[in-house]
Amino acid sequence: MSADATRRVFPVAGKRLQLVADTWGNPGDPAVLLAHGGGQTRHAWGETARLLSEQGKYAVALDLRGHGESDWDKEGRYDFSHYAQDLKDVVEQLSSKPAAVGASLGGISSLIAHHLSDQNLFSEIVLVDITPRVEMDGLGRIRDFMLEHAEKGFASLDEAAAFVASYTPNRKRSSNTKNNNEGLKKNLRLGEDGRYRWHWDPKFFAKRPDQKREGHVKFTLMEEAAKALVIPTMLVRGKISDLVSPEGAQEFLDLVPHAKFVDIEEAGHMVAGDRNDIFSSAVIDFLCRK
Repeated sequence: MSADATRRVFPVAGKRLQLVADTWGNPGDPAVLLAHGGGQTRHAWGETARLLSEQGKYAVALDLRGHGESDWDKEGRYDFSHYAQDLKDVVEQLSSKPAAVGASLGGISSLIAHHLSDQNLFSEIVLVDITPRVEMDGLGRIRDFMLEHAEKGFASLDEAAAFVASYTPNRKRSSNTKNNNEGLKKNLRLGEDGRYRWHWDPKFFAKRPDQKREGHVKFTLMEEAAKALVIPTMLVRGKISDLVSPEGAQEFLDLVPHAKFVDIEEAGHMVAGDRNDIFSSAVIDFLCRK
């Protein structure tokens, strides 16, 4: 957590669950709700939230249910509808209608939440490397990455860092191993057996059977929600993403003709982590335009 961030807890699901967030800025300023991707935590946003606060925004980086420090659902309720309702519950506790910045799972949830709220939940929306069409090969690669060490974990932070590096070989890394590991530590939990495991509930994947990796799949509800969008919209894609193809991005732009599109060089699916400087600049330019 950055030194100028404030921890905030949002009760959701009829106060049955609590979601943890880091917030920057004045709660009375225009809000921006940042929702991470599956298997990530609120720390995925790097400097983006802090930079938004410097532009007069109240930035709220949320741990989604079953992730990070937020509560795990004992019944394993991790459908998109549950995540969408959580975001609606969080918005009700903010002092202004927020803009949404959602990566992957967070983007799906934001788009569906806005659609199920009669298109009246968010003031603007930024989708980060997610569209109604996703490539099956990329989806399978993400699944493999998340599940490979889910049970056995890692013996050390160095081992975890090496594994992450194998998944994101394009990402530029600091030579400061200590700082790198401290950042990674925020996405891991240390078990009683002394091993580090990802900071998400294993039940998150319980209802997600493996799928064939050929071709692509389309999410019908997302497509309907995209067609209905009238608020300012931006799609940010990692140019070397294996989840959102150029065809998938173009199909989204055909569905949402008014949307702005940014294709970030040297970034894969984890756009904010791969090129945080360029990503943050694009988001700030869009949300803070005059």
